[in-house]
Amino acid sequence: MLSETETLGVPMHNVLQLDLVSLRLLVLAAESENLTKAADSAHLTVSAASKRLAELERITDCTLFVRLPRGLQLTPAGRGLAEHARHILESAQRMAHDASDFSNGVRGHVRLFANTSAVIQFLPKDLNTFLSANPHVRIGMEEALSEMTIQAVEDGRADIGIFADNVPAPNLDLRPYRRDRLVVLVPRDHPLAQRSSVRFTETLDCDYVALNQGSSLLKRISDAAHSAGKGLKVRIQVSSFDGICRMIDAGLGIGILPLGSVQPALLESTLTAIPLQDPWAARTLFVGVASGARLSPEAANLFAFLTSLEDEA
Repeated sequence: MLSETETLGVPMHNVLQLDLVSLRLLVLAAESENLTKAADSAHLTVSAASKRLAELERITDCTLFVRLPRGLQLTPAGRGLAEHARHILESAQRMAHDASDFSNGVRGHVRLFANTSAVIQFLPKDLNTFLSANPHVRIGMEEALSEMTIQAVEDGRADIGIFADNVPAPNLDLRPYRRDRLVVLVPRDHPLAQRSSVRFTETLDCDYVALNQGSSLLKRISDAAHSAGKGLKVRIQVSSFDGICRMIDAGLGIGILPLGSVQPALLESTLTAIPLQDPWAARTLFVGVASGARLSPEAANLFAFLTSLEDEA
């Protein structure tokens, strides 16, 4: 077992000698695999950069690079320590931002992860309302797939997550956030465009434009097709709702989207949104926190605010 003064065989007092300039140089050298380019990016002379890398190797007691005639080649130790260095530099950057915020009167930070449906349809207005009433709170928001959002909350990388109702989250304390409804989006000259509503099974002979693998919306649609004993004819997959709309507008297929994610201008000009009759087309977006988590006052206030919005139009 390692003692409290050693880390993987390296004395702790040696590790504490590492400085951010040298760590940044390590990352730059790992990315460019060229000492001259790394030195230029770090605003150091080549000789100074070489000395810093040599000192890093002495402190860590690891060979980080193999020196080649035309550059540097990372060793396994170099790759591993460069990744640690990236995380340290990111943490230092966040600390600097936090310090600046606190000096300017910010009282607390909340880390929020949310899926695309929430980000596009609801959060811009909702967060604006919350921050208008709580101007001294800073919210760091990241858009992510529902599964990634849930994982971020479980791992402690997010205080609050917003995600679709068809993705399991057994380790989170859940509350309804918002409800939306899925529609079939088709070009105006499509045979289905004149319908006032449609069943999902009536669309399965059509080519689909869909989101990429991993999205909760694609899972919902694929599961519904499987339940109907058919496959989903996915012609093109894209990474955004806007991409789906553009592909449909170009005549490359039809798609299923939340109505609130479609730009009104498209519905007024080239596309038609047809309500789905299927019960699963009515969705709930959940907001969740880790079970038993001790939220900061700011995060607790945001969680309470988001959970109060379910019944709003």
